[in-house]
Amino acid sequence: MSEEASWTPVCKISEILEDDLITTRVGERCIAVYRIEDDVFATDGLCTHEQADLGDGFLDGHVIECPKHNARFDVRTGKVLRRPAKDDLHSYRTKVVEETVFVQL
Repeated sequence: MSEEASWTPVCKISEILEDDLITTRVGERCIAVYRIEDDVFATDGLCTHEQADLGDGFLDGHVIECPKHNARFDVRTGKVLRRPAKDDLHSYRTKVVEETVFVQL
C-alpha cells in the first residue's frame, strides 16, 4: 500500500471550532480530531478506560479530559496524563489539503 493510499479524509477544517474537537467514524474506528490554534491533531475518539466518547470531554490546551471519569490525555501524542486510564490513545498523523482534514490510518 502506498503512502498516499493510507490518508483518509475525515472532515472539513471549518467543522471544528478553534480550540475544540469533533469525533467522527472511519469504518469501525472512532477518531477525535482537534483544532488547536493553527495545528490539527487526531487520536482515537474513545477513552481507553471505559470507552467514553472524547467528543463530550473537556479540551484544555493540548489536554483532553474524558467526560466519564476525568482521565486525561495529551492530544499531540495520545499519552495518558491522569488515571484512571492506563493505556495511551493511538495518535494519527494529520494534514489539511484545501480545507479537508486527512488522517493517516
